[in-house]
Amino acid sequence: MGGMHLQALQESGLWDVAYICDLSETCRAEAAVLAPEATVTADEDIVFADPEVEVVSLCALADSRPTQIEKAIRYGKHVIAEKPIGANVKEEMEIVEKFEKSGLLSTVNLYLRNSWYHQAIKEFIESGEIGDLAILRICHLTPGLAPGEGHESEGPSFHDCGMHYVDIARWYAGADYKTWNAQAVRMWSYKDPWFLQAHGTFENGVMFDITQGHVYGQLSAKQTHNSYIDVIGTKGIARMSHDFKTAVVELHGVTRTERIAKPYGGKNIGRMVTRFAESIRNGSLHKDLPTFRDAARASEWSWLFLENAEKNGEPCIGTLDELEAIHKRRREMTNGYGLLNKSKLPQA
Repeated sequence: MGGMHLQALQESGLWDVAYICDLSETCRAEAAVLAPEATVTADEDIVFADPEVEVVSLCALADSRPTQIEKAIRYGKHVIAEKPIGANVKEEMEIVEKFEKSGLLSTVNLYLRNSWYHQAIKEFIESGEIGDLAILRICHLTPGLAPGEGHESEGPSFHDCGMHYVDIARWYAGADYKTWNAQAVRMWSYKDPWFLQAHGTFENGVMFDITQGHVYGQLSAKQTHNSYIDVIGTKGIARMSHDFKTAVVELHGVTRTERIAKPYGGKNIGRMVTRFAESIRNGSLHKDLPTFRDAARASEWSWLFLENAEKNGEPCIGTLDELEAIHKRRREMTNGYGLLNKSKLPQA
């Protein structure tokens, strides 16, 4: 993610990259080539202590972020962060309380809020074309990120990835979650569930169901995925699907019927860093950028859904031998879903 942030910052034309900090000697050598104008270091304190640095971008794993955010507060730095912002909810809420008192600006890469397709659907809803928002249906199933591939500090699949969908549903509803029921499956008998489905209501009565898992044909000869949102109102609907290359939005309102197809846009980090630069110039956060509190709440509900699923019983389907075969295949793949640095993959 650090490499993706660097590329977006460089391409925006709004930022000067002063430092890149990484504990890996290999990564530092790569960074020196990618950003020759930057000082490359393994000592983060040098970065925080420089008074000319206005913003720090935190891209390592979640367990590193609370300490780094506290340093940002101490040295007066605005923060762009990956999610989640801590290894547990207590840690996250504590850092939210501290940061909000600082007067500094923060945003988190909950990338769906920065996507053109969700913006288009939200504007369509607000125009009144579907009547009153009633039901949100969200599904994201891919073969990516198998269990045990290095994200333990960020939780099971429904927390590490699923909190994006927990957040975007809350963003659409404009309210907090009120009721929920969740069911999960421990695929391949792994210790944590890698598929979860939750449904329930928001405080304003809007109903939701969210389905998420990295369990979708991990060993199929030709991998595929299933990702969509279906927004149902009292008068019309709006929906989106994508193939990670093109996103297609279909709008069926009382006066407008429209189909929009545009490039998917990936993680939309470019839009995030541009909006954050504008926020710093204006002295207030862009209305569509998520805050630390938004990230902490999405994290909290993701954990609550996981806890509810555990209470409801998590059947084990499949074997650890199958998981070992998945790990072996992913070590050998050069093109696929959610591939990580091969040095970080479980080794035989």
